[in-house]
Formats: sequence, C-alpha cells, structure tokens
Amino acid sequence: MEISDKYFDKAVTLLKQLISTPSVSRQEDKTAGILNRFLTSEGFSVHQGNNNIWVTSVISNDLPTILLISHHDTVKPSPSWSLDPFSPVEKDGKLFGLGSNDAGASLVSLMMTFFYLAPIKDRAYNLIFAATAEEEVMGSNGVKSILKDLGKIDLAIVGEPTQMQMAVAEKGIMVLDCKTAGKAGHAARNEGINAISRAITDILWFKDFQFPKESELSGKVKMSVTIINAGSQHNIIPDECNYTVDVRTNEYYSNEQALDIIRSNMKYSTVTPRSLHHNSLCIPMQHPIVKRGLEIGLSAFGSPTTSDQTVMRLTSVKIGPGDSARSHTADEYIYPDEIKQGINIYIKLLQDFAF
Repeated sequence: MEISDKYFDKAVTLLKQLISTPSVSRQEDKTAGILNRFLTSEGFSVHQGNNNIWVTSVISNDLPTILLISHHDTVKPSPSWSLDPFSPVEKDGKLFGLGSNDAGASLVSLMMTFFYLAPIKDRAYNLIFAATAEEEVMGSNGVKSILKDLGKIDLAIVGEPTQMQMAVAEKGIMVLDCKTAGKAGHAARNEGINAISRAITDILWFKDFQFPKESELSGKVKMSVTIINAGSQHNIIPDECNYTVDVRTNEYYSNEQALDIIRSNMKYSTVTPRSLHHNSLCIPMQHPIVKRGLEIGLSAFGSPTTSDQTVMRLTSVKIGPGDSARSHTADEYIYPDEIKQGINIYIKLLQDFAF
C-alpha cells in the first residue's frame, strides 16, 4: 500500500468541501473556517491571522524550519464555465471545480504530508503548514501579514500546480502605467499633436526590445502591452494616451534595473510602476532540497507564473500537483490520481531530508 492511500480519501473529501465554498480573493472567511475546524478536529492547535490558517510541529528551537504553504483563495470564475464552478463534479477521471487545480490540490496534498510528518520525532527540522489568503491578488492580508508570526523559515515548499516537478526559478512581475502627452486639435485641420501616434513609437519598443541576459531556467524578460486608452471623439486629436505594460523579469534583472532600462529608452512616455516588490527568484541548484528532488527523479525548471514566493522572499521551491495551464480557466479540473501522486512525492522528498 502506498503512503498516500491512508490520506487520499480525506484529501479529496476536503478538496470537494473547499470547492463547494466560494473563496474569491479577499472573501475567504468561509474556507478559512472550514480549514480551522478540520485541522482542530485532527487534534492540532490552530493559529489564524486574517483568513490565513497555520499549524506547527516543533521538535526543537535549535532545528531549522520548513514551511509547507499553499493558498485557499481563487480567482473569480469566468463566464465561460459550462459547469457550476462551485459544485465539485467527478467525470472522465477528473474532478472539476473552481480552485481544484489552483491550488486546492496542492493545499490538501501538503496538509496530508504535514499529517504524515508531524508525528515523526526524529525529523531534522521543525514543520509548519499554512493555508493562505489573497494569493491571487498579492493582497496585504495574505501571507505577508503573518510572516512575523511564523518566525524564522529556512525553506518553503510552495504548493502550486507544476506537475510535481520543481520550479527552482520564478519570474518577477512589474506592472507599468505609461502616459504619453500630445496636444488637442481638430482632426480636420493640420493641428495638434497626436498622443496615440507618439505612444505607438514607445509601444513598438516594448514589443521589439530584447533584454540581453536570457535565463536557462526562466527564459527572456517578457514585456506585454495589455491595455490602451486614448481619445474622446472621432474629430478631436487626442492629447493623452495611457497604456499598461505587464513585465516579467528573470533572475538577472531586479525590477528596479529593468525599470531603469525601460525609462532610458522611452521617447515620449512617462513610466510609473505600481510596485517594485515582486522580483524574480531562484534557488541554487546545489541547495539540499533541489539535490534531493533530483535524486528522486524530479526535474527542475523555471516558472513563468508568480506565487506567494515573491511576497515571502524566502529560500523556496515551488512544486505541486496539477498543471498551471489549467489555472484560471473555465471548467478547471484536477485528476484525483495527481493528488495521490502529490502526497507520495512530497513525503518522499521530505521524510529523510536534512539540510
């Protein structure tokens, strides 16, 4: 019998309960209550801060601490769902429901891993399991609000859908609000300065520019113009064009460095970042957890998506059941067998682990 068999039914039952309870970011109080009651019923002393839930298993204050963390909030369901996003349905070997893949499967698998490891008293580390809120919006009341309460963390295992492979690098994110000024005039006469025409010059730069340093793990820095607003009516030359740029940095560029390069290349636009806090991350390939993962047959890759890693700024690796391509999509699903595999791999990764 595989280790996961003992925990599999419990994990799937809990996941279905979470799917059935809406938990859009900043509205996770009901799933926080479910998790609090469930962990209490399992005999753990539960801590709660905002809608973040965590439990601890401390052997000695002299030992390093590993954090097992995933989130229980979801994005809003898209109108394209053909199923009820809040009704867990199993068909064709899949479990459908909002948050099933991102990141409910990771959350319940990490929780079962905590259940397995917590009673082992000769572990070489202390253990914390945390189910966090506001991950999808990087909110101030998510994991950021409880970091001081968690104490010193030496390693975080971040549960996100990676097909149970190790994301050892994660791209940073920076959102830029850009403004290009012109001068209003009548469209029928040769007057005014068209802000749209000016903006196009800089927008094409965003499209074509390549940052020199490309990462073997996470690839190139990626910049995408995603929103454009300009003009008020057809016969007025627009005097202002506003647009938004999504920037995904690799580990060779901090957000501050990327911003300096961008600003130095703008001909007409002013550029204002919404935040510079969410930088790229990379764990060394020689770190013991990466070496352990490679030993048990896992692969390492760079992830294009962000997670609570960027908020925590800890030594961490992202790994979890499911596929990120299913995240934020209509009719999101997880294969229940992926949960069983996830529990087994997490335990195999950690049960004899030492720093």
